[in-house]
Amino acid sequence: QVQLVESGGGLVQAGGSLRLSCAASGRTFSSYAMGWFRQAPGKGREFVAAISWNGGNKYYADSVKGRFTISRDNAKNTVYLPMNSLKPEDTAVYYCARSSRADATTNIFDFNSWGQGTQVTVSS
Repeated sequence: QVQLVESGGGLVQAGGSLRLSCAASGRTFSSYAMGWFRQAPGKGREFVAAISWNGGNKYYADSVKGRFTISRDNAKNTVYLPMNSLKPEDTAVYYCARSSRADATTNIFDFNSWGQGTQVTVSS
């Protein structure tokens, strides 16, 4: 079973930046797509970004396009999410997830391994 550990969350003012990282255990990291999701208080978990096994395809939620960029380093078993121009509405717990597929997907049900989450808080 893969273990995913997120880091990089914190408190930032609106307009600021953060960079989330997700380190994965195991030897199969490079075989699967990875994704980031977020969950704000009182809301469901929503898709943020996804990247295919080799980084060739990426998808983003409309709300983060142009501000967030997903990338991965298969040699380091790590996926990244630099976040720029942060807004108060980006406040949420951010989760890293591994897909059961190699191709990037936005469907939450395609993701079968999850990290514990990291809190991102954007103040106005």
